[in-house]
Amino acid sequence: MTKIGVFVPIGSRGWFMSTTAPKTEPTFDLNKTIVQRAEFYGMDFALAMVKFRGFDGDSEYWVRNLEPFTMMAGIAAVTSKIKLYASIPLLITPPALAARMAVTIDSIAPGRFGVNLVTGWQPKEYQQMGLWPGDEWFAKRYEYATEYVTVMKELWEDGVSNFKGEFFQMDDCRLSPQPSSKIEVVSANSSDRGMQFVAEHADYNFVGAGSGINQVDLSGDPAARLMAAAEKTGRKVGALTLVTVIAAPTEEMAFAKWDHYKKGTDMGALAWAKAQSGQDTKASENSTAGRMARNAEAQLKDPSKAMPNGGFKLIGSYEQVAGMLDQIGSTPGIEGIMLIFDDFIAGIEQFGEHIQPLMKTRGAPLATAAE
Repeated sequence: MTKIGVFVPIGSRGWFMSTTAPKTEPTFDLNKTIVQRAEFYGMDFALAMVKFRGFDGDSEYWVRNLEPFTMMAGIAAVTSKIKLYASIPLLITPPALAARMAVTIDSIAPGRFGVNLVTGWQPKEYQQMGLWPGDEWFAKRYEYATEYVTVMKELWEDGVSNFKGEFFQMDDCRLSPQPSSKIEVVSANSSDRGMQFVAEHADYNFVGAGSGINQVDLSGDPAARLMAAAEKTGRKVGALTLVTVIAAPTEEMAFAKWDHYKKGTDMGALAWAKAQSGQDTKASENSTAGRMARNAEAQLKDPSKAMPNGGFKLIGSYEQVAGMLDQIGSTPGIEGIMLIFDDFIAGIEQFGEHIQPLMKTRGAPLATAAE
């Protein structure tokens, strides 16, 4: 059965750089409701990103953000089944502290918490705090992340770390209590080096499938790349595909919503995205920064092609979206799908009531949740 999760809106405007998209505001009550409803409908996991600075522009995209660990700790206390992942900003959180924070949430929700490792690609987030190490960070961030996750795992598994590396030196560093069970590590990397890191150290990798609409065949390539990287390490690593869903009773109604959102596309936010992602001058074409810089530049040159959401989108009727999700879930290497909605409260209900029951890969969870 395909795992299904939700990418909760911890930042303002959710994932739409548009003044005409739903004005999502990141509150605890909103995110708590989303995760509780996701759990009610039998969804498997929820992930909270981390962001310290939004984009320029009238939409105020990601200008207001909550902190993921403290938010997920609260949500952990009011849920009972769903898996929760919070994002760790590696640059500003020591691994021993991150390990203890994770164990604390595991104490609230035993066996239900995991961590998402974020190396960081937007310099201004860290420059504003005086914590940006310089552009040399881009070249060494995965070596840093490797040492980071090694320290965390030693503490979780052994309760002590004496790791000595280039970036971290532990001296009889202790962690107690230890977690109730394995704390899963996930990440979201698309470059070859990032895929290698995930294959060596993580349990899942969140992957995109371009920026197109309803092109489900494109979801196979990043999953195949991850499988190839994992094969070299002998580890099992699953791909979780990130999908934005805009659904309605009819295809025409769904595309009408998308057209409305496009009219409000925030060109100022796109310019900010291009400027920030372009600072990694050696970013590969398939990296997050490289892809964002390339897409933003193309849209700024031709505003008629500008889009408020640069991710992979499924737009259509409930039946169409269900069928496309089934196709993605049946792709080799893909173990799950993480959903973004244009309107999260309505979107969760649409998925649970109208889309999931039509999915061949997800029919059982609704019946189980309703018991």
